[in-house]
Amino acid sequence: MPAKKKSAAATDSAPIIAYKGFRDDLTCRPDGKVFQFEIGQTYRHDGPVKACKGGFHVITGHPLALFQYYAPAGTRICQVEISGETHSDDGGEKTAAEILTVGKEIGLTQLILDAVKWVTDRAKLVDGNHTSGDQEAVKVTDDGGAATASGVEGAATASGARGAATASGNGGAATASGDRGAATASGDRGAATASGDRGAATASGDWGAATASGYQGAATASGDWGAATASGEQGAATASGWWGAATASGYQGAATASGNGGAATASGDRGAATASGYQGAATASGYQGAATASGFEGKARGREGCALFLVERSTSGEIVNVWAGIAGRDGIKPDTWYQLRGGKPVEVE
Repeated sequence: MPAKKKSAAATDSAPIIAYKGFRDDLTCRPDGKVFQFEIGQTYRHDGPVKACKGGFHVITGHPLALFQYYAPAGTRICQVEISGETHSDDGGEKTAAEILTVGKEIGLTQLILDAVKWVTDRAKLVDGNHTSGDQEAVKVTDDGGAATASGVEGAATASGARGAATASGNGGAATASGDRGAATASGDRGAATASGDRGAATASGDWGAATASGYQGAATASGDWGAATASGEQGAATASGWWGAATASGYQGAATASGNGGAATASGDRGAATASGYQGAATASGYQGAATASGFEGKARGREGCALFLVERSTSGEIVNVWAGIAGRDGIKPDTWYQLRGGKPVEVE
């Protein structure tokens, strides 16, 4: 994908806000070619612009469609602007563009919130506490209320102290912001957000994502490309689907990613991260945390003083060797990926 930097002042059409995934070094590697990006820079593609053929490729549809092309594990996500010549594919979800400006970097939580907003903005608000119509939404604001949207691409919002919101349609989004609210989105592309003190969010659809940011909240995303984030104290996040990513940033939080290629991150003090799937990755970035990689070709890393647990398996899944150590001791570098090979921890990318 030949491209070069372009002056940010030069534009050819009204910019479109979109999302783009990058590797952890902010590169993309189309056809094996390495292209380095920088946040805040603008680039122009030289050549034909066509989806899957040429141009800068971004997500212009449902934000969680990003996970079709990038696993949540190890992916950096940025909001971007595109302009100039464009060409869309996959029903408008993926777009190739001539001009790309790399904007601010966002995390999984913001992507999930944007996905909820994307669905909600396209839903028609109707009166009542329940709707089964397509692309319809209900909103309940009184304490203890419950909202249900079961239609395709529906959205449900319950903002009361103990409200519950359920969106079970394809593409549905559920938001429960009350103190003890629970949000469930079981549709294929659903996103669930529970921001109350003890809320729980569950998204079990294929592209589902769940965020529980309240105190003691728990988030579970079991869909194929789901991502779960629990940022409250003592929160727990579990992503068991293929490519799932789980992040628990609260004090003593626990994150578990059991899907193939999944990533688990525990950034709170004394938190624990476990990646048990094929080529899973576990990170313990909090004080006195622990990271465990028990799947085939799994890897783990941690800040200084964190415990690392590695399992080496044969191609048939048999446990061959196990190892335990502490980052910053006995030659084990902090914040460095390790994988167990031949019974010894080896640095990997």
